[in-house]
Amino acid sequence: MFARLFAPTVAVSAHCDLPCGVYDPAQARIEAESVKAVIAKALDSQDPDFRTRAIVIKEQRSNLVKEHLWVLWTDYFKPPHFEKYPQLHTLFNEATKLAGAAGTKGTLDADIADQLLAKIDEIAKIFWETKAA
Repeated sequence: MFARLFAPTVAVSAHCDLPCGVYDPAQARIEAESVKAVIAKALDSQDPDFRTRAIVIKEQRSNLVKEHLWVLWTDYFKPPHFEKYPQLHTLFNEATKLAGAAGTKGTLDADIADQLLAKIDEIAKIFWETKAA
């Protein structure tokens, strides 16, 4: 028993928790496209019940965008990526804020949804460059 406690340790490292194939910024983009579509439907409707349901769905989808981005930010991208792409932290910060309470989660502004999609596209470009390396 004591031998196991004092046995030498072996350092291991892995790039990610699961095979890298599970990560894809398309998940965040799909949810952001859904947010944009729900905004359009809510703005086109005069039915207060429909608008309320649309706003709830938009807020849920906005939260999913943030979750997908956070997984990429915290699980996929590693220090060497942030060294090579120093703008990456800022992109993620801006994108998650665009999906948050001051962004699509808290507004019906389609321009903010477009800004969010543009940030996700910037992140995706870097993501696919890292996958090709």
